[in-house]
Amino acid sequence: MTQPPLTLFLAAPRGFCAGVDRAIKIVEMAIEKWGAPVYVRHEIVHNKYVVDDLRDKGAVFVEKLSDCPDDRPVIFSAHGVPKSVPAEAARRQMVFVDATCPLVSKVHIEAERHAAAGLQIIMIGHAGHPETIGTMGQLPTGEVLLVETAEDVARVAVRDPEKLAFVTQTTLSVDDTIDIVAALQARFPAIRGPHKEDICYATTNRQEAVKAIASKADAIFVVGAPNSSNSRRLVEVAARAGCDKAWLVQRATEIDWDGLGQVRSVGITAGASAPELLVDEVIDALKARFDVTIEEVETAKEAVEFKVPRVLREPV
Repeated sequence: MTQPPLTLFLAAPRGFCAGVDRAIKIVEMAIEKWGAPVYVRHEIVHNKYVVDDLRDKGAVFVEKLSDCPDDRPVIFSAHGVPKSVPAEAARRQMVFVDATCPLVSKVHIEAERHAAAGLQIIMIGHAGHPETIGTMGQLPTGEVLLVETAEDVARVAVRDPEKLAFVTQTTLSVDDTIDIVAALQARFPAIRGPHKEDICYATTNRQEAVKAIASKADAIFVVGAPNSSNSRRLVEVAARAGCDKAWLVQRATEIDWDGLGQVRSVGITAGASAPELLVDEVIDALKARFDVTIEEVETAKEAVEFKVPRVLREPV
């Protein structure tokens, strides 16, 4: 039986960013250097396949430092941690490696510099997300206030409206952040912003790529985990850019084929913590049902690479 034709628009860039790639390498190199088990505080990145693969290699994932023994190495996830965490690890004389994405660390440094200048900080982010918790935990309680929406800006109670700065979670939607920043600047004209955009290059590039395919595709699959902020934002961006059928799937097995319906074109992208082999799974599943023609839509080229910490490059 002849398969129906399908044009597959493949967004580029997609998938792993430099920070995720670095974090995974850190865990793998730590296991190679110190042997298993190596403990990881929180999922190293938000992707079940990646976490399961590292667990099979000897990583043990925990949510609290108190769950780690003193005599085994511990790695802090790419999302960053409050200052109290490495301080406690040092007090316990633990071997620890910080896998925080350098672009998240940049936001931490910004927050500290603003605080040193006497400014209270407003963070644009999602409550409960590890990156938000980590950034707010760089300073004492009350020095960083969280807003999630433009409506929150009207309610936030600040110490001095003339002495404020704002920082941003790196994985947000660029479009949503613009509205919140505008609300902050309207209410607090003296507020200082970052010298350079906090939302990371990978988040921006993946959102621009999905916008480029949204108007072409009858449906879009975003490969990523439900607890991945940047993956969820890609679904939202696709929907706002004109694709009525935009779904987040972790694996090809999650595709709702009945819900897909009669389509002639499909777009695929992947969150920054999703490996390419999961994209390949989705492509193979489509090829099993359609006569697929692939068209890659590239909106940017990425050549960023972050070095792993020196401790992992030194001999034991």
